[in-house]
Amino acid sequence: MSSTPSARPRTPATRLLTAKPLLLFAFAFAVMADPVSSVAYAVEAALRALSGDLALLVPTMGLVVAVIALVIVNYHQLVARYPNGGGASAAIGEAFGEAWAFIPIGALIVDFVLTIAISVSAGASAVIAYLPALAAWRILLAVGLVVFVAVLTWFGHLGRLLFALLTVAFIVIAVWVIVDGMFATPHPTGTITHHAGQPPLLAILLAFPVAMALATGAEAPSSAIAQLGQLDDRDRRRFGRTTLWLTLGIVGTITLGIALVATRLQIGIPAPEDTQIANLARVATSPAVYAAFQLVTALLLLSAASSSFQAGPGLLKALARATHHDGGVTGILPVHLGRVNTHHTPYWGVVVFLLLSAAITVIAGGNDQELVLFYAVSVFLSFLAGLTAMAVFAARERRPWTLALNAVGAVAVAFTLVMDLARVDPIASLVAALAIAGILYLTWVRAGRPAGIRNITAEAEQAFDDARDV
Repeated sequence: MSSTPSARPRTPATRLLTAKPLLLFAFAFAVMADPVSSVAYAVEAALRALSGDLALLVPTMGLVVAVIALVIVNYHQLVARYPNGGGASAAIGEAFGEAWAFIPIGALIVDFVLTIAISVSAGASAVIAYLPALAAWRILLAVGLVVFVAVLTWFGHLGRLLFALLTVAFIVIAVWVIVDGMFATPHPTGTITHHAGQPPLLAILLAFPVAMALATGAEAPSSAIAQLGQLDDRDRRRFGRTTLWLTLGIVGTITLGIALVATRLQIGIPAPEDTQIANLARVATSPAVYAAFQLVTALLLLSAASSSFQAGPGLLKALARATHHDGGVTGILPVHLGRVNTHHTPYWGVVVFLLLSAAITVIAGGNDQELVLFYAVSVFLSFLAGLTAMAVFAARERRPWTLALNAVGAVAVAFTLVMDLARVDPIASLVAALAIAGILYLTWVRAGRPAGIRNITAEAEQAFDDARDV
């Protein structure tokens, strides 16, 4: 893919962000909005899988963070190999042939739909936890938030600086809550047990894949660096790698901090109209900080939904577009999905994701804890594709230590995927991702197998940046 900077006019805000430190801040904290927002429901999901056994919560979340760290170590290499973006689809397409790129692309589409559905549902949960009278309207509230975010997207892309500021606001207040919680008086809340129903090790192994929702978005820098057309390859590598490690440090710290405080304060499985993280903040800190925490949590979750509402239709647009930046032709989806309005929004793509995410939200009853069970499968399918490809490259290039690292990462990801699928219900996500991949493959074959598919996610990110002011 071409990395030539866009010739479009730059706004004052965009010119300001050409300063590399500020650009790195805006890029890194915007990209990590998804995994950071996942903290709002992932810790609770783990505790539910542990049947309320708080004694196992910290080791479970520690295992989650360790797996994410292993993925990021491997994606550190992937970013170096593909400084123009592309992520897992670029890697597996190069390693095994372009047809294989449809597997991570299909997984990515499922991930976008589920991110929207779970983010708006968790946003509704945050609102209801603060205003319990709205509990009876949960489904309507969640669907209303889907429509609200879709309408915002319809009128143009939100700037990465706004996403970054919302992420930072959540991080600051979350740390505030954690620090207060380390000194607050314990106040047992919710359902707490002292036995997960399984031997401790088995209980942790069965529970940790549910909380791997935290990993969703961890791979985003490997594709999102394609947005940085104003930088050269060296700087894009640096930005991508810095964002990967910042994401691990911040998400890992907040996740383990919340797990520790929840254990210390005895915050168990919440009532239906509440959330564990809301109960924790309510007990740990002052009413004013609790209110601010609920507000920034809801806003960050809606930002994560908005990001997928922008990226998902952008990917469909790239698959439908006849000509790419480098002059290559793909065009395997109906041309309607590539049409944009005056705000550069691919509106039919927005409609597709609106309908799909709203339907899933309704089916789940607007309950993020129902959706989280299906969430990690698609992204781990993409991880497995990327890490397997990197192992193949290491073997071909005779780099034994790199091969060992890639192989360990691939085995850990495969194990996580198998343990998640052992719950049976998540198989639906795997089937959906593979079905979408199969449909795209058939349309690709029918279109004459045009080249460039493995770089389609990078192409989508470049178009995404062209349509956004900041």
